[in-house]
Amino acid sequence: MRSAIKVLVLLVVGFTVGVLAVRYRHNNTIPAPASESAPAESSQRAPSPPPAAPAPPPAAESAAVPALPDFSQLASRYSDSVVNVSTTTRGSSGGDDSQGQGGGGDRRFHGGPRGQMPGFPGGPGGPGGNDDGNDFWGPFERFFGPMPRRPQKSLGSGFVFDQSGYILTNNHVVEGGDEITVKLNSGKELKAKLVGRDPKTDVAVIKVEDESDLPAAIPFGDSDALKVGEWVMAIGNPFGLEHTVTAGIVSAKGRFIGQGNYDNFIQTDAAINPGNSGGPLINLRGEAVGINTSIFSRSGGNIGIGFAIPINLAKDLIPDLKEKGRVVRGWIGVMIQKVTPDIAESLNLPGAKGALVADVVKGGPAEGAGIKTGDVIVSFDGHDIKESTELPLLVARTPIGRDVDIKVIRGKEEKTITMKIAEMKDEETQVASKENESFGLTVQNLTPDLADSLGLPNDLKGVVVSGVSPGSTAEDAGLRRGDVILEVNRQAVTDVDAYRKQVGSLEKGKSLLLLVKRGDNTIFVAVKPPTG
Repeated sequence: MRSAIKVLVLLVVGFTVGVLAVRYRHNNTIPAPASESAPAESSQRAPSPPPAAPAPPPAAESAAVPALPDFSQLASRYSDSVVNVSTTTRGSSGGDDSQGQGGGGDRRFHGGPRGQMPGFPGGPGGPGGNDDGNDFWGPFERFFGPMPRRPQKSLGSGFVFDQSGYILTNNHVVEGGDEITVKLNSGKELKAKLVGRDPKTDVAVIKVEDESDLPAAIPFGDSDALKVGEWVMAIGNPFGLEHTVTAGIVSAKGRFIGQGNYDNFIQTDAAINPGNSGGPLINLRGEAVGINTSIFSRSGGNIGIGFAIPINLAKDLIPDLKEKGRVVRGWIGVMIQKVTPDIAESLNLPGAKGALVADVVKGGPAEGAGIKTGDVIVSFDGHDIKESTELPLLVARTPIGRDVDIKVIRGKEEKTITMKIAEMKDEETQVASKENESFGLTVQNLTPDLADSLGLPNDLKGVVVSGVSPGSTAEDAGLRRGDVILEVNRQAVTDVDAYRKQVGSLEKGKSLLLLVKRGDNTIFVAVKPPTG
């Protein structure tokens, strides 16, 4: 019995010692590096999970950056629809076309109204030539009659908009050309004729004689729906390099760049160079939204500022150009100018917006309806007028014979005047946008003899500016000798005494509003008070 108990005790003690020994060994053994670990341990122990990736930000906080557009399909689809337009003027005077003579070329600002790059179509005369050639041939022609002239050529772009043969381009590309040639991407050349042109907007329509080989037309888009920052593509023939594709974005809309009363350009940074004129500006939907026409450059090359005519403007003109060869526009017979903050203050207007009527054409619709000089047109046919440049476009697009309501501010009252839109004749001008000028003047009475010397009616009443003080506000604004002041603060002045009386009644610190006759134009001038 005792022997059995001893054996049992020894077994318990041995087991306990063994367990303690195993624990001791486990706790005091230095673990081997991961690369040296025993295969048995690595196969039994699961690998540590990788660190958790940070949670993505909420959808509202993540700025989705769209991928850059691929223009390759659009370029492939429409390159054939863009054509090379060249014109030849036979018997025209001037130098040879290798020096840039001829009509056409591209409009370029701060460098001439047409491109004048040597070796490419240029402006009047171009470098190394003259405008009319008479400097050289004149003496000979007096004795021997007209001398032969070298044909002049110009080059630009255009695009098919109607597969029955019609092509849209710029007026300055085809202006004055006796022969028009359209060259397709395939190399085939087609003769074309001028259907109609509009110098005021620089739009022209030509038609090829054989339209059987003409490529597909480019559909029109909606230029009013364009957004600043939207991608666009230009196709043309810059510097004679045919069917060049460039891309960029819409930089601005509604640009007025001083080319005329109907300026409403799309500005883009898509590269436009001499030779691109008349080519299309295309959106990502494959629609023509503009006609490339002008660049802003001192060197003649692209610097990221190009201008295109909105296609919606061209769409309005095409029916008239097809049917009549010219554009029929509405006309109301007013001369307008910008409402500046100084003029707004002088007229007690709530803000510097609207179109200020500087003159009313005698016998025109405006005079018959009761529009007066000094009225500020703030609404035309339901459209608010914020800038004076908006009015000519609205009037021009209005159908002839239509009655429209025009809201004007006269003094402190707002009036609604109804008038019938008349047709603008070629010799008539819809508006003349005049920069306002602003004091330090010497004036004298306007005598009949003085009026006659200035080419003015003998019965005109007012005072003549005989001197402008250097450094004065009048000089800063551009008032000059020979200007005739007709009104001061909306009161007629017939002599120097009346002028001084009105100037003397002006409250201190207020601007002076003058109505000035300069040549054939009448303009308002807001004159700031002298400083110091």
